[in-house]
Amino acid sequence: MQKSINIIHFLFLMILISFSNNLFADPFDEDSEIIVKKDNEKNLVKPSLVKIKSLLKNSNQSKNQIPALNTATFTERISNQITEKKSEINNPFEIKNIQMFLTDPSAKIYLTKQETPKIGTNTNDISEITVNQSEKYQTIDGFGFALTGGSAYLLSNMSYDDRAEVLKKFYDPQDGIGVSMVRISIGASDLSRNCFSYDEKLLLSDKELKKFNIYAGDKEVIPTLKEILEINPNIKILATPWSAPKWMKTNRLFGGGSLKPKYYQAYADYFVKYLQTMKENGINISAISVQNEPECGTNKPSMLMDASSQAKFIGQYLGPTLEKNDFGDIEIFCWDHNCDKKDFALSVLGDSNANKYVSGSAWHLYAGDINILSEVYQEQPEKKLWLTEQWTGRNGDFAGDFKWHLNNVIIGTLNNHGNAAFEWNLASDQNCDPHTFGGCPDCKGAITIDKNSNKVLSYNVSYYIIGQASKFVKEGSVRINSKSSNDNLKCTAFETPDNKIVLIVLNSGNEKIEFRIKYLDNNVITQLNSGAAATYIW
Repeated sequence: MQKSINIIHFLFLMILISFSNNLFADPFDEDSEIIVKKDNEKNLVKPSLVKIKSLLKNSNQSKNQIPALNTATFTERISNQITEKKSEINNPFEIKNIQMFLTDPSAKIYLTKQETPKIGTNTNDISEITVNQSEKYQTIDGFGFALTGGSAYLLSNMSYDDRAEVLKKFYDPQDGIGVSMVRISIGASDLSRNCFSYDEKLLLSDKELKKFNIYAGDKEVIPTLKEILEINPNIKILATPWSAPKWMKTNRLFGGGSLKPKYYQAYADYFVKYLQTMKENGINISAISVQNEPECGTNKPSMLMDASSQAKFIGQYLGPTLEKNDFGDIEIFCWDHNCDKKDFALSVLGDSNANKYVSGSAWHLYAGDINILSEVYQEQPEKKLWLTEQWTGRNGDFAGDFKWHLNNVIIGTLNNHGNAAFEWNLASDQNCDPHTFGGCPDCKGAITIDKNSNKVLSYNVSYYIIGQASKFVKEGSVRINSKSSNDNLKCTAFETPDNKIVLIVLNSGNEKIEFRIKYLDNNVITQLNSGAAATYIW
């Protein structure tokens, strides 16, 4: 009689569980643990049917016997395990196997994987960083460097194998730091070997651009870009002019001067000719900014352009001309200068004709405060914000530069709604060459290449500044909320396209800090020395 009752209890329990969970196939594995699977289409949690044999593993019973069951205990056990497994699936970012990649200049540790931080509960009175993925912000476009003409020249002098190794360390998402963006100049930049444009005719005008020549200077850029695209075919390329051709300018010089209004259409055609020629060479430009540093006329090359002129040029000439020539999908960025002024960008974005063509504004941080990006965002929340340049110098201190740039260029840009961040030149030699006469004499590349042996002498601070983010925060990642209880712990966090959480933390203080990372019901205990930064992934 007892045996019959137990069988009835067992069958009743199975029917009850089956109805409550829709469909079952084995809720126990060989070790009697719940197996829970997620239906990707319906987002349902589906435990499987009980393996009866796991309940019959009793050497004193025959295979035809059903053991006596404490149904209350059994029901509670099933319920607890299902609740636990449902929780795991409903919180796919639960901290389980957290990874930590550290850059600590004081310990000479550079973007190196560390032992797994301690996961558990710490009730000590320590600092805390809370991560909350339910509060989401902007989507990330990526991180990069400028492939200046000088950088490409130095790389081209290397052997093929050495150059391939360098480019892989930059642009390979697995074996390198996964750089996903490249900035190049339209014509010369101040880190080219000389000033040039693609159309010069002894100062004579050439509105039909018959003398256009993409190889007029920096001829190493296109071959280098092709090698980069072999490593990462999805790289985003931002192209920016430092100056229009001399014959289009008021002073007919590469330095200073402004664009003559009568050549607005010719200059728009010049952009199109450039884009078409690059495409013919297998290179698709993703975005352009209209003028590098439009309020600086002392660089070589350079060109002045005020806000009203830029708005008119974009709205009435450049934007329509790009669309007419099937380049309407290329993003246009205005400003491309310092964070000390927001009126220029807001003026262009506020122009009704220009606004419909402009994707956003570009920024440098040689003056001003990175928080100005949030002020622009508040007035133009649909427009992107890219920090497109920040240099490190030959006389800089690695530890000091790393701390300042990570705090401002990376964490500051991203926490102020920025979608992308660039450091400046990819490469320089030991003398911070090449550069134009009148160009930057102290700009230090992300790598130093010996001008005599054509070998890499060092990977410099900007490589690790960008790498601390680019290797982990992939294109399409979304910034999520992160808050620190300690003002010296700077942080920013992301949800990646492959369902991971990435948290970047910098200790900007003068002492070592122990702190807790709190996420959902999880706690991770870790610490950072003064000036050190770590990227945590789970």
